Amino acid sequence: MTLEDYFIDFRRRDWERESIDDTVRIAVLGIGGFARNRALPGIRAGSYCETTVLVTSSARRTRAVADEFDVEHVIGYDAYLAGDLEAEYDAVYISTPNAYHGRYALSAARREKHVICEKPLEVTLERAREVVDACSTVGVTLMTAYRLQLEPTVRRSRELVGGGVIGDVVQVHGAFSHPLLEYTNADTWRLNPELAGGGALVDLGIYPINTTRYLLDADPVSVYASTHSSDEPFDRVDEHVSVQLEFPGGTTAACTASFDAHASSQLQLVGTDGMISIASPFGGVVPQEIVVESGEMRMEYTGPPVDEVCEEFDYFGYCVQTGTHPEPDGTDGVADLRVIEAAYESAETGDRVEFES
Repeated sequence: MTLEDYFIDFRRRDWERESIDDTVRIAVLGIGGFARNRALPGIRAGSYCETTVLVTSSARRTRAVADEFDVEHVIGYDAYLAGDLEAEYDAVYISTPNAYHGRYALSAARREKHVICEKPLEVTLERAREVVDACSTVGVTLMTAYRLQLEPTVRRSRELVGGGVIGDVVQVHGAFSHPLLEYTNADTWRLNPELAGGGALVDLGIYPINTTRYLLDADPVSVYASTHSSDEPFDRVDEHVSVQLEFPGGTTAACTASFDAHASSQLQLVGTDGMISIASPFGGVVPQEIVVESGEMRMEYTGPPVDEVCEEFDYFGYCVQTGTHPEPDGTDGVADLRVIEAAYESAETGDRVEFES
């Protein structure tokens, strides 16, 4: 393929190989800001899923959200765990604080419901593996909600890497910072390590880590990390984090994240014969701006953004209905937690952590 060929039909859904007429009915667990502002609109805008149940800690406050999105049923978490309304949904989307992901996913698996779960899949590697095993045992689809894997710019970049357009990837640079307290208060669960499982690394750093693994189609062989936290309210979690990954063949990745810095997002892959640079890949809606240098050639693509959340739910619905195994599956979520736990170990000990082959 020529470099230009990769840009033809840039927004194509390469995963969509057959037409589907039905929808997967979803119970949405956790009606926080992301669910209200991104997930529920994304489901509604798509073709292969529909929201039929909202699960919340406050049915009264959520009623207005249910009316806005034409959702008939609203129940509490205890009712969900007890199996109320289980005939009204085929799958669950889990958007609760991280520490509850496994509990609600295991409950869904027991009722043979499919699961799409926000990242991280759980707060510990052991508990994440329990979720994967439970879903595998009953044969339901489990997808970790890595929406960037369904975003066209990222998918085209993976094709460019796989096609050798920039030669062998030597370095990856991924960074994501977000001034958390400009959008929420100090009582947010994201600053509670028992609920979040960590700080900037778990909430933001997981994006460049997972995207790097996806683009390289490889897992790291070692991790070296450092963290820094200042005074309250960041004193219980990592406020800033830097993670260095080494991959087979010597490829290295530098991934950084911060809860207390100017909003910024960037991703660059440098190869022996070229470079790929994606503008603002992690910060919400990817602006579809990519620069590719290959030898003496340089191409830029700028197009209208695609709602990667809508793409994600359509992909999930497509996988459930066609029996397709999702790429960002539970094992993908487990692999990232393996990296995260190693990064925290490295930050605590000051040593590089090597993975066993």
